[in-house]
Amino acid sequence: MDAHRERHYAERIGWLRAAVLGANDGIVSTASLVVGVAAASAGHREVLVAGLAGLVAGAMSMAAGEYVSVSSQSDTEKADLARERLELETDPEFELKELAAIYEERGLTPELSREVAEQLTRHDALGAHARDELGLTEVHSARPLQAALASAATFAVGAALPLAIAGFATGRALIPSVAAASLLSLALLGGMAARAGGAGVAKGSLRVTLWGSLAMAATAALGTAFSGDESQARRQGHGKGRAQVGSDGRRGKKITICYQGQTRTVKKKGYLNKYPGATKGACSPTGNPGATPPPQPCTTFILSGGPNQND
Repeated sequence: MDAHRERHYAERIGWLRAAVLGANDGIVSTASLVVGVAAASAGHREVLVAGLAGLVAGAMSMAAGEYVSVSSQSDTEKADLARERLELETDPEFELKELAAIYEERGLTPELSREVAEQLTRHDALGAHARDELGLTEVHSARPLQAALASAATFAVGAALPLAIAGFATGRALIPSVAAASLLSLALLGGMAARAGGAGVAKGSLRVTLWGSLAMAATAALGTAFSGDESQARRQGHGKGRAQVGSDGRRGKKITICYQGQTRTVKKKGYLNKYPGATKGACSPTGNPGATPPPQPCTTFILSGGPNQND
């Protein structure tokens, strides 16, 4: 008779945990970062740079964290197995009684427990103790590399969604667009993860959406607070020398120049091509920046007459 191989939800727990955690973190952290920076009245380019940096840093951080964490778990499992192997070599009779006592606690009679322990010991003593004494199975064994790759990949995929929305949405539509798309993605992710794990779909969607909403609300409030400080600084004239928005809608630093006796405020980049011979700074009353007033004629007096003008 062919062996029947059932597939259980527990078999997915290794990669499913890392994948769900990575994708959830990717969406929540990147969307919150984008919303917070945008709420601080940053430019579109700055928002995208911040989001992209968050994607790369987050993916690497998730991979490193999962690898270190699961590696520690794997090291602990290996240490327990090494200890159990040594005990089987040095005191096999005690280990046999220990295994039989485990089966007896699970409901078998003392005679049957002893018989089962003896047969399993002859077949695979270390495997029997690992499974029934230590609770270690192949399904739940730690796989550091698998967890690291799953976390990094799913984080990047999750973070790419709010970043892509931020790339297309501009102006006032950026924050609501990123928030709505991210919350919808979190709801779908939570439902899919719950279904894959055999849990309730609605419950899984609700819990990830709730925490995502709280994260974006917190960063939006923080960004708005800094936006107020920046606006006030501009009104008080402390924003001189910062990037300004020109009439064409693009950002670029502007400077004051003197050109043909007139003071002008122009874009710094390439201004000499458009205004050849211009000098930096406002024009003086004479038309030349920094020029001193011309010398005035002096007046002398001769004793025998009236004033005489000399050069």
